[in-house]
Amino acid sequence: MEIMATPSNRLILQSDWDSAVRERNGKAWVSFKSATPPSEYSEVCGHGRSPEGLPYLTTKDEQFSVSDITKKSVVIAYNGETASLSRKFVAPTITFSAIHNPNKQVTGLDTSSGGLGVSSDSEGNLRLWQTDTGEVRRKLEGHVGDVYTCRFFPSGIVVLSAGSDMMVKVWSVETGACAATMTGHKAAILDTAIVDRGRNVITTSRDGTAKLWDVGQQQCLTTFEELRGDVNCCSLGSPENSIDLGPANNALSDREVSTDGKMLLLGCENRSVQGFGLQSREQIFCLNCDSAVNACTFVSEVFAVCGTQEGRVYVLDLRNTSTPLTSWKESRGPVLSLLAHKGGFFVSTGDGSCFHVSDDWATSTELTGSDCDPLYKVCSDGTSIYTACRDGAIRRYSLTYL
Repeated sequence: MEIMATPSNRLILQSDWDSAVRERNGKAWVSFKSATPPSEYSEVCGHGRSPEGLPYLTTKDEQFSVSDITKKSVVIAYNGETASLSRKFVAPTITFSAIHNPNKQVTGLDTSSGGLGVSSDSEGNLRLWQTDTGEVRRKLEGHVGDVYTCRFFPSGIVVLSAGSDMMVKVWSVETGACAATMTGHKAAILDTAIVDRGRNVITTSRDGTAKLWDVGQQQCLTTFEELRGDVNCCSLGSPENSIDLGPANNALSDREVSTDGKMLLLGCENRSVQGFGLQSREQIFCLNCDSAVNACTFVSEVFAVCGTQEGRVYVLDLRNTSTPLTSWKESRGPVLSLLAHKGGFFVSTGDGSCFHVSDDWATSTELTGSDCDPLYKVCSDGTSIYTACRDGAIRRYSLTYL
């Protein structure tokens, strides 16, 4: 196991670098933030554009260099006396600023492969919109208070939402009508997961429980209790067959569908990430972290990852959960959201950064755009990555540049 005690080095590029260097003589700042100060600063300088529309870029100081320049991305390298580092920086292809009030935080976000997005803000608004134009198609009204989580069912035509009003709601994308409402939690609902095609869903709450629901009859099938504090996040995965998920449960309701072979991850305020056999209801492991666990997700059949309030990322090997496979902390804010992608994962944080960690657990790519405003959620529709920000904007990044 490798655990880094001190924050690792970072390269940071001005959030709006792509527009700053668009014209001749344009400039954007870049810095190498060292784990052992002082940091070093320089500038990326624009010198116009090629006939193909690509910017001509140079750096002010020889320790920094640029390469692999495209319309929306650039690779910047730092080579100093004691350290060297290289990162790809990707700018958004479009920023949607009118879906929500710019003065309100966008806290919930999901997108479908059918060209639709759903998002929620700190004013309790729930919006359904087109991912190509940002045009709001429907306002989903019925929650009372903040909506903390929203996501599409696999069909892409149904939305699941929940929030401070302790209600779980299911919405029709086609009509905007609320098709079902489930109640039973005693405090705000912070996260949800969908089992298979969606006959059952999972919710986690500040009341210290997670619940498995039957959507059709709007009833709770089981409650995971004694989790010792707020349950901030959850993720559902299907680990490889060698991982023991507990004994088969022969007393299941016929309303419980496709829970066999599933592991439920729960990230808790008490600094733990816990794994349960969804069908067996048995706890498989409990790993203590450095601080409250804000986000967790499965990366593959054998790896999962979680992120904490102190900004530390933990990678877990589900075949041996007694200790994390690796753990590290970068010079960033709290981890707020995780998204599995190509054997690795994206991380969004409280300081406005969003970065991709490759399948060898190394940071490779940074998404720019947020000027230090927290990014509460990161998601994908298969062709683009989207982020939800405190500044009220939703940004889209093309996967062709990543």
